[in-house]
Amino acid sequence: MEQIRLQASDLILLAPELTLVIAAVVLSLIDLFLPNKASRTWLGWLSLASIVISAVFVVSYLNPAEPKQLLQFSYRIDDFANIIKLVLLTGAGLITFMSIGSVKEENIPHIGEFYYLLLPATLGGMIMASSGDLITLFVGLELLSITSYILVAMNKKNVQSNEGAFKYLVLGSISSAVILYGMSFLYGMSGSTTVSEINAALGQSTQGMLPLIYLSFFLLVAGFGFKVAAAPFHMWSPDVYQGASTPVTAFLAVVSKAAAFAILFRLMYNIYMVGDLMSLPIHQDIMTTLMAVAATAMVVGNFVALRQTHMKRLMAYSGIANAGYLLVPIAIQFSMMQYSNFAQFTYYLIAYLFMNIGIFAVLMIIERSTGDEALKGLAGLYYRAPGTAVAAVLLVLSLAGLPVTGGFFGKLYILLATIWTQHYWLAAVMIGTSIVAYYFYFGFIRQMFMRSDYEAREVHVSLPLGITMWLCAGVSVLIGLFPQWVIGYIERIFSLTQDLFMFY
Repeated sequence: MEQIRLQASDLILLAPELTLVIAAVVLSLIDLFLPNKASRTWLGWLSLASIVISAVFVVSYLNPAEPKQLLQFSYRIDDFANIIKLVLLTGAGLITFMSIGSVKEENIPHIGEFYYLLLPATLGGMIMASSGDLITLFVGLELLSITSYILVAMNKKNVQSNEGAFKYLVLGSISSAVILYGMSFLYGMSGSTTVSEINAALGQSTQGMLPLIYLSFFLLVAGFGFKVAAAPFHMWSPDVYQGASTPVTAFLAVVSKAAAFAILFRLMYNIYMVGDLMSLPIHQDIMTTLMAVAATAMVVGNFVALRQTHMKRLMAYSGIANAGYLLVPIAIQFSMMQYSNFAQFTYYLIAYLFMNIGIFAVLMIIERSTGDEALKGLAGLYYRAPGTAVAAVLLVLSLAGLPVTGGFFGKLYILLATIWTQHYWLAAVMIGTSIVAYYFYFGFIRQMFMRSDYEAREVHVSLPLGITMWLCAGVSVLIGLFPQWVIGYIERIFSLTQDLFMFY
C-alpha cells in the first residue's frame, strides 16, 4: 500500500490552517498558566491576530495557476476553498473583535477558552471547504461540531444554555451519524472515499445502484440540512440560539452555517449533479428535492418568525429562511443561460455575514445596557442612542432585502437566476416569503422609533462593538451600491471546471 506523506512544500500550502492550530495550542497553554484573576482580554487580541495572519496566507494563495492537491487528492487548495475560507475567517475575526471587552463573565465564565476555541471551530470549517475526500470532510465537520457544542455549553450556570447545549449535542450527533451513514453507502458503491472517484464509479454502475444512490443522497441532505438549519431539520436552532451567549450565536449563525453550505455545494455538484447521472431521472429528482427543502425553509422560517418576540429566536428563524435562499443557487443547476451560481451564492453569503454579525453586535449592545433579550429591549433606541439606531436600520434593511443594500441584490441575483432557469414556482415562493419577512424585520424599526423605553435606560456602546456594528452596516450598503465589484471579482478568479469540479 502506497504511503501518503506531506512534503515541506505541502506544509507551506497549509499555512492558513497551521496558523490557527499553533495559535490555539499556544493560547490554551497561556490561559492554563495565567492566574485565575488575571485579565484574559489580551488573549482575544492574540486570537484575532492569528485569524488575520491566516487570512493573509489565504489571500496570497488566491487565483493559482491550477489547484494544488495534497494527500492524494484528499485536500484541495483552489479558489472555491480560498473564497470560502476568507468568508469564514472574516466572520470569526469580526466575532472575536466585537467580543473583546464586551463579553460579561456571567455569560461566558471562561473567556480565555472562548477566544481559543473559536480557532479550531473555524479551522474545522476551513478543512471542510478544502476537502476532496469524505474522510477529510468528516474530520473537519466533527472538529467544527465538537468545538461548537462546547462553546454553546460554556455558561454552565444558565438553565437555557444547558438545555440548548444538550439539544445541540444530541441532535448534532445524530445528524453527524446520518451523514456518516450516507457516506458509507457512497463508499460501498464506489470502493473509494475520494469524491471524484465516487462520481465516476456511480456513473459506471448506475442501474444496479440507483436505490442506494437515492438513499445516500437523502441521508446527506437530512444531515447537512441540520447543519445549515434548513426546515424541516431546523428544530434545534431557536433553543440553541437563545441559550448560547450572543457571540457564540453569531458564530453558529454565520461561520458554522457557511462551512456547511460550502461542502454541500461541493458534494452535490461533484457526486450527484454531474457526469453520467445527469442523463437519468435521479438528476431531476435531486434538483427538485433541494428546491423543495429551500422552499420549505423559506416558508417556515419567515412565517414562524412573525410570532417571535425574543430577538435571538427571531434571528434563528431568520437564519432558517436565509438557509432557504442560500440553497436555491445549489438547487437550480448550472446551464448555458445560468452559470454564475457560485458567484451569486457567495455574494449573498457575504451580505448575510455582514448583516447578521452587525445585528448581533446591536443585540450585544442592548444586552450589556439593559440585560433584555426581548424585542422590547429596542424600545426607544433612536432617542437613547440615535447612532446605534441608524446603524441598526441599515442592517435591518439589508436583512429585509430592500434597495440599496447587499441583501437586496443578493436576493435579486438569485431570483433572476431562478426565473432564467424557468423554476417559476420557486421564484414565486422567494417573492412571497420576502414580502412576509418585511413585517417582522420592520418590528425592529417599530420598536426603535415608535415605542418608548419608560425606564430610560442608558445605552453603552463599547469601542469594538461600535466599530463592528458600523463596519457591518457600511459594508452592507457599500456592496449594495456596487454589487458588480463583488460579483465581477468572484467570476474573474473562479473557474467552474478548475475550482469546483474534481475530475483529474
